Amino acid sequence: MQAVGDGSDMGGSLRTPAAFCNVLGLRPSLGRIPTPGANSWAWLGRTGPMAREVGDLALMMNVLSGPDPRVPTSIQEPGLDFRVGLGSGITGLRIGWSPDLGLGLPVEPEVLTVALQALAVFAEAGAIVEEAEPDLREADTVFRQTRAFDFEFGWGELVRSQPELVKPEMLENVAVGERQTAAELRELARARTRLEGHTRDYFDRYDLWLTPTVQLVPFPLAERWPKRVAGQPMGDYLDWISSVCVVSAMGVPALSIPAGFSQSGMPVGIQLVAPHGGDALLLRAAHAYEQRTRWSRVRPRMLEEVEAQR
Repeated sequence: MQAVGDGSDMGGSLRTPAAFCNVLGLRPSLGRIPTPGANSWAWLGRTGPMAREVGDLALMMNVLSGPDPRVPTSIQEPGLDFRVGLGSGITGLRIGWSPDLGLGLPVEPEVLTVALQALAVFAEAGAIVEEAEPDLREADTVFRQTRAFDFEFGWGELVRSQPELVKPEMLENVAVGERQTAAELRELARARTRLEGHTRDYFDRYDLWLTPTVQLVPFPLAERWPKRVAGQPMGDYLDWISSVCVVSAMGVPALSIPAGFSQSGMPVGIQLVAPHGGDALLLRAAHAYEQRTRWSRVRPRMLEEVEAQR
């Protein structure tokens, strides 16, 4: 419908639809695209762009990025052109890969097949790819507890005033935030600090991290959220997107890029993750991959089948 767009990403709301729609979705570094508001210190949610191809994504980043005195976390880096260096290649880059993010997450075989094919492309482009993941044992807790706090802070009064107009998941999100104790928030701060240390240690060894974006292929619209992934039951509607949620908890930039199609013709995305401030590196790696695959220019088979039935 259009070349570029923008949106928000707390638990993958840019990356997941990008993977499902054969386009790119970028969750940028904290402060790269400043978002003024009532909670300007919030760190989990980000604003970012979506596009069909990396060049358009870089152009959008040029428009959206820059310092803002109203946002205390804003990156003070004016005039950065994300188009510069896109074609520099990735020879010698160290890329870690993890099929289940080191957490034993269930991932559908069709998704893994496509992701493994993507690994070979990065290796052919000159990157050094090996299986390794950061220590994410506390990432799910950090994500869920921070998200609950942010939901209660941002929408608690509205939800309590008109609960009958809000979907059940939103009611529960706010309720979790209401139940948080001072002791839990202290432990959350400690857990986040430990996770940040593990993340920093990982990116001391690797330039990028590569994972599946979503754990399954697109599912029927009638389902509110998938109840099973790769045969395993999902406890709630966050479990099926754990692959993006735990990356959000790391506090680093991440980019979903088109990686091909499942046997059933559904789009599959892979997730590139970089250290804080590594937005330009993400775009450079994605560009190198895109030049060798051009998946975003492939018309999904399902669309051809729908048109043939008209």
